[in-house]
Amino acid sequence: MKYQGFEGEAEDLIQMKLHEIERSEGIRILRAIESGSRAWGFTSPDSDYDVRFVYVRPLRNYLTLRPKRKDTIEWVVDETLDICGWDLSKALQLAHKGNLFLFEWATSPVVYRNTQAWDEVWEVVRPYFSPRAALHSYYGIAHNTNRDFLQGERVRYKKYLYALRPLLACKFIAERKKQPPVAFDELVRAAAPDALLPAIEELLAAKAHMNEKDEAPRIPAVDAFVEDALARYGEPPADWPKDDTRLWEPLEELFCNIVGAPEE
Repeated sequence: MKYQGFEGEAEDLIQMKLHEIERSEGIRILRAIESGSRAWGFTSPDSDYDVRFVYVRPLRNYLTLRPKRKDTIEWVVDETLDICGWDLSKALQLAHKGNLFLFEWATSPVVYRNTQAWDEVWEVVRPYFSPRAALHSYYGIAHNTNRDFLQGERVRYKKYLYALRPLLACKFIAERKKQPPVAFDELVRAAAPDALLPAIEELLAAKAHMNEKDEAPRIPAVDAFVEDALARYGEPPADWPKDDTRLWEPLEELFCNIVGAPEE
């Protein structure tokens, strides 16, 4: 896809910016992906690019007595290209908490950069997925979207999807206690009730030709599902295990191995 104001494809610009970030920040990017609607598979004509990455600094940066650098990097190229990254130390701390977004980054279907080091990270991090934490996070996203954007007679279909996707993820987690698919079409096949499928098809077809802020009439079947799911998935079942027994040692050993490893 062409990027406005750039002669090449959008991915070429993204790759160029990732290399520029590595040079200027003195880092090594382990994984870079697309987040948001382009990864989920329901873009609009004016959808932006949300690039996310995990990086590591040279060993000496972690062995200093001086104040350490911040553990995030943010490059906003313009209003349609946003690039943000987490230091590996931050990513692993969040993995210990079962952070939803790290697991989505790890399984995004749109990948701009991947390394053997990241494959090693994911092998260790994968078991730290927390159904309890993910259910709570997805529910919060859906609840806030419904409260803030889905109360009028006409609604933004983008916001319908921003409520539907996390609620379908809640349903998937409640039924399987596993990480749900990132791609919306896979999630729909795995978790959407058959009665909801025509409404989802209608919603996706309309959104594909609408700009992000366009509003349209409400869809009763979507409203009914959102209302029911918000009433159903507010709390995880009482018999779900807590996350307070998670071990730090595998993550710490992984961090030392990656940071101490020679450059690729």
